[in-house]
Amino acid sequence: MKLVLLGYMASGKSTVGRLLARHLDVKFIDLDEYIEAHQKKSIKNIFSEHGEIFFRKLEHQLLSEVLDKDESIILSTGGGTPCYGNNMETILNKSDHSIYLNLGIPNLVERIVKGKDKRPLVKNIEDAELPEFVGKHLFERRPYYAKAKHILDCNGDDPDTTVNKIRSLL
Repeated sequence: MKLVLLGYMASGKSTVGRLLARHLDVKFIDLDEYIEAHQKKSIKNIFSEHGEIFFRKLEHQLLSEVLDKDESIILSTGGGTPCYGNNMETILNKSDHSIYLNLGIPNLVERIVKGKDKRPLVKNIEDAELPEFVGKHLFERRPYYAKAKHILDCNGDDPDTTVNKIRSLL
């Protein structure tokens, strides 16, 4: 079984993915961590040294590599992964389940503010400007996320509740 979690930053993809993998006794892979291990440098440094085009090509290559492996996995993608190249088609064609962890702007902003210093994309954005920033991004990204086989409303849910919702889908 190959299950891919997608959604906006702070939607819980990595947290839920790790918990779900433990429950199902399968391997968990965070695509961003996989890319960093492959390149032996942070995503931030990959972007600054090689640019976004290089990163997106690498991201697609490694997404395909992970999904081509003959093993059961839970994969969490980066927030932008489904939105570039033909990554969403790759996810749909090479996974058994793709699940969009859908949260509204207020819930996302609340989560992002808590860990803002660890998120380069929003680190320098004032808290008051975050709702507009997130809203604009979601408007652009939702059409890609919405192609997932399952759309899961996660508003107000803790990670265990989300894991249980996913388990009931399988």
